[in-house]
Amino acid sequence: MNTKVRPNRAKLLISCPEKPGIISTVTNFLLEHKANIVHFDQHTTDPQAGIFFMRIEFDLEEYDATYKKIENDLDELARDYALDWQLSSNERRKRMAIFVSKADHCLTELIWRWKSNEIPVDIPMVISNHPDLKEMVEGYGIPFYHIPLTQDTKEEAEQKTVELLKGKVDFIVLARYMQILSPKFISHYPKQIINIHHSFLPAFVGANPYVRAFNRGVKLIGATAHYVTNDLDEGPIIEQDVQRINHRYTAADLKTAGRHVEKRVLAEAVSWHVEDKVLVHGNKTIVFA
Repeated sequence: MNTKVRPNRAKLLISCPEKPGIISTVTNFLLEHKANIVHFDQHTTDPQAGIFFMRIEFDLEEYDATYKKIENDLDELARDYALDWQLSSNERRKRMAIFVSKADHCLTELIWRWKSNEIPVDIPMVISNHPDLKEMVEGYGIPFYHIPLTQDTKEEAEQKTVELLKGKVDFIVLARYMQILSPKFISHYPKQIINIHHSFLPAFVGANPYVRAFNRGVKLIGATAHYVTNDLDEGPIIEQDVQRINHRYTAADLKTAGRHVEKRVLAEAVSWHVEDKVLVHGNKTIVFA
């Protein structure tokens, strides 16, 4: 992983109907704007009648004068070629809010990678429905907000959370946040909420999944990071991983191993999102990792 952030670098994500000449059109467009392409990835679902996806990283010598012009001119290009596009720059760091309950393994992994600049983001806040991790989070200089949530207060608590987030964050990470977000809340951050769960779902739904997995004698454990949608744990998958286990593992060993997989998978998914390496297409993702 390259942790050096180049301030004059920009990233362009494009999706559009497959059409001959689209690569040439886009690269020539960037050349005309004096952009130096340093990374290029592309994928098509079908060479004849599919959807075309492209990710380009490029450097700009005269960043201030050129970036805004590229942004404006892309609108015209998009009309001609039916492009959906997203332009971002290292000049502005993404702002990540973290939601957490009591388990701290995913939270601490994200904070560690943030501190080491492996994930170049700002963390304006951590929000929790429990106060347990307040001291740890504030020890890193990150504001911590305890917003209790019960079935009776769910709507009020979510509205308070929305007000707290407004204008301060770009995306949200559920770092083992043990609450289900309402469709109303999700609508404020479409394709901008990342969740992590153990890959036993749906076979081991509910409480104590690792104990239930132990009782079934499973041979693989894993985790899945995905974008949150209104369909519980069925959003577009960003990253997955597994670890093989055997009969010597106790239920406690499974839980420990599972935590390691969970924090690794979530951190990778967040990193790819921050680096603009993920394109969502329907209920799937194209990840240029």
